Amino acid sequence: MTVTEFEPIIEVLEEAYEIPHLNATRKISALLPHDYYETDKRYPVLYLQDGQNLFNPLAPYGDWAIDKSMAKLAEEGLGDLIIIAVDHGDDERISEYLPYYHPRFGEGKGNFYIQFMIERLIPYINNHYRTLTDFEHTGIGGSSMGGLISLHAGLQNPGVFGKMMIFSPSLWISKTIFNHTKTFKPLEKSKIYLYAGGKESNEHLPNAQKLGSIITERMIKGYHIDFHFSINEEGSHAEVHWREEFPKAVKWLYFNS
Repeated sequence: MTVTEFEPIIEVLEEAYEIPHLNATRKISALLPHDYYETDKRYPVLYLQDGQNLFNPLAPYGDWAIDKSMAKLAEEGLGDLIIIAVDHGDDERISEYLPYYHPRFGEGKGNFYIQFMIERLIPYINNHYRTLTDFEHTGIGGSSMGGLISLHAGLQNPGVFGKMMIFSPSLWISKTIFNHTKTFKPLEKSKIYLYAGGKESNEHLPNAQKLGSIITERMIKGYHIDFHFSINEEGSHAEVHWREEFPKAVKWLYFNS
C-alpha cells in the first residue's frame, strides 16, 4: 500500500453545526482512520481547534497537514485515532477562545465554547462514531489562542480531557492560566504535551517555560501528570512548525503507553 492509501477518511459533520452556547454555527469535520468502516474497533479521540488550518493547503497562513501526518502514522501502525476539527469563528476567534476577562477583548466566551464541547459536541461524536469515551482516551489541542483554550479546558475538566496537545499557547493574554495550573488536580494518567518556539515573541517561550515549571511542581507534589515539553529554538509562531510537531505529539500522547 502507498501512503495515500492510509490517508484518513474526512467527513464533514455539518457545514454549519449549531453552537447555541455562542449563538453561532461552525463547520466541524471528522478525520477517521483509513480503515474505519472495515473494522469494529473503538478509537480514542482528539478535539482540535482552528479547523481551517489543519488540513487545507490553501489556508492563508499554511496548514498543519494533519491528514498527511496521520497517513504516515497509519503506515507505521499508529493511525488508530479519530480527530475532530472545529473551525474557528474568524473575527470572533479571540473572544471565543478567551476564557477570561481582558481589558482589550472584554469578557471572553471561552467557557461557553468549552461548555458546548462537553455538553453537545462530545456526546454527539460518541453517539455517531465508535469512540473510546473515557477521559484517558479523550484529548484536546490547538495552537496560539487555540492552545490557550485547550489548556484551560483540560485544567478545568480533567474528568473529560485526559490528554492535552498545547502548541505555542497565548499565555500572555491572562496570567489567570498560571493560577489555574497551580491548582490543577488531574485524574490518573493525565498527559500534557507542551511545545514552544524560540523565535515566537519575547514572552512566548519564557511564559511556556514558566508553565512547564508549574506543571513540574505539580508532578513533584505527587499529582498524576505525564508531561513532555518540546522546544524548537528556531521555531516561529507559524503553522509550519506546528505541522512538524503534530506527529511527534500524537505519538507521545496516544501511542506511548
